[in-house]
Amino acid sequence: GAYLVPYLVLLIIIGLPLFFLELAVGQRIRRGSIGVWNYICPRLGGIGYASCLVCFFVGLYYNVIIGWSIFYFFKSFQYPLPWSECPIVRNGSVAVVETECERSSATTYFWYRETLDISNSISESGGLNWKMTLCLLVAWSLVGLAMIKGIQSSGKVMYFSSLFPYLVLVCFLVRGLLLRGAVDGIMHMFTPKLDKMLDPQVWREAATQVFFALGLGFGGVIAFSSYNKQDNNCHFDATLVSFINFFTSVLATLVVFAVLGFKANIMNEKCVVENAEKILGYLNTNVLSHDLIPPHVNFSHLTAKDYNEMYRVIMTVKEGHFKELGLDACLLEDELNKSVQGTGLAFIAFTEAMTHFPASPFWSVMFFLMLINLGLGSMIGTMSGITTPIIDTFKVRKEVFTVGCCIFAFVVGLIFVQRSGNYFVTMFDDYSATLPLTVVVILENIAVAWIYGTKKFMQELTEMLGFRPYQFYYYAWKYVSPICMAVLMTASIIQLGVSPPGYSAWIREEVS
Repeated sequence: GAYLVPYLVLLIIIGLPLFFLELAVGQRIRRGSIGVWNYICPRLGGIGYASCLVCFFVGLYYNVIIGWSIFYFFKSFQYPLPWSECPIVRNGSVAVVETECERSSATTYFWYRETLDISNSISESGGLNWKMTLCLLVAWSLVGLAMIKGIQSSGKVMYFSSLFPYLVLVCFLVRGLLLRGAVDGIMHMFTPKLDKMLDPQVWREAATQVFFALGLGFGGVIAFSSYNKQDNNCHFDATLVSFINFFTSVLATLVVFAVLGFKANIMNEKCVVENAEKILGYLNTNVLSHDLIPPHVNFSHLTAKDYNEMYRVIMTVKEGHFKELGLDACLLEDELNKSVQGTGLAFIAFTEAMTHFPASPFWSVMFFLMLINLGLGSMIGTMSGITTPIIDTFKVRKEVFTVGCCIFAFVVGLIFVQRSGNYFVTMFDDYSATLPLTVVVILENIAVAWIYGTKKFMQELTEMLGFRPYQFYYYAWKYVSPICMAVLMTASIIQLGVSPPGYSAWIREEVS
């Protein structure tokens, strides 16, 4: 609830107007991002080059995520799933559970050790991870093949890559709603959190998601729209895509919170069992009196409600020495708030939840095939933001340039498949695109609204579309969108000053 409201507001006042602007500019001028801005003003060609650079940075690390998904996809064709149990290692003549796994969890261990084989810090490269290097090579090969086939063939691929994820999401939603605790997760999702809604960080993240979801500033939208017919109703396209995008975001969020609610219930039950054992131990050693236990509590069938009642009684009576007991509250809300984010959401939280599904390999194969499809679709758009403007401007051969670009990106991307590679992915994801994209989109907006002229642009749109766009777009392009983005850019710069760039490291010895 705290995130969807800012996302919808920013989608309407920034996302939709600027998505329409990029579609209209590409369709009207019929060039890539460099040619478009050179046409508007010869001194603005740098905007196109900046878009290409951002696309390159994003493509470098984004394809690594596709590589991770490919690895998990192939690992899903086995039962039980390889991340469902901790591995057993030999310690002399004794077989013991791997310590790092035992102290964390099977899915966490599989992610950090089996998949990434992660080092303790970004300064410890640890050499290349050959498994991830091979997966990255496969990912770049797929992207290169799709790009060489061109816009027509990739358009056909897009039908599958766009519709298949909806099929998977709907299946996951139906399956998720049947899980115990799914309703708790969805209620948590829609519970208003006004304090977080007023947090500038939430609005910054929502704006970043709008940019990435619609592809604003990357140049891919301009590149694709340059292939449209001159009289295509790009306003309808912009409106339809924007709100399908919002609907998809809500659908995906429902799936995520249904699964997280299920996982939170499992973790909460585990917490109740572990703490109930502690209480039984204290009762047997007379640290706690049996009088503190409500008469209806049955330790053989202890519910979370009974445990919470017992916990409150013990906390009240043993107020002075309660911390020494080491008991947890085991609140479902706490488990939901602890839910992982970022890459950990797909590769730790979801994989752990899927181990509890019936026919878990099937769901895992479907999930990671969906991620690969979505990732490849995004990469085609991102790489088009590089290839189309460069090919249009310098008249190079498409096949040669595309292959060369993919090979160069693969070589540079080897930094992300070192043992320390995940830290570089995190740093690039957090800092390489958000601020540059904001600057690029502000400059695009100013170029059209203030240099080319909003009235002139609106008149050309009227001739191209056959009707005059709503006056809302005039004020959005000229005032609302640039002011809002300037505020967001200022907030981002202040945030960088207050909180210097950093990352979370996985320390093997500490298992955290």
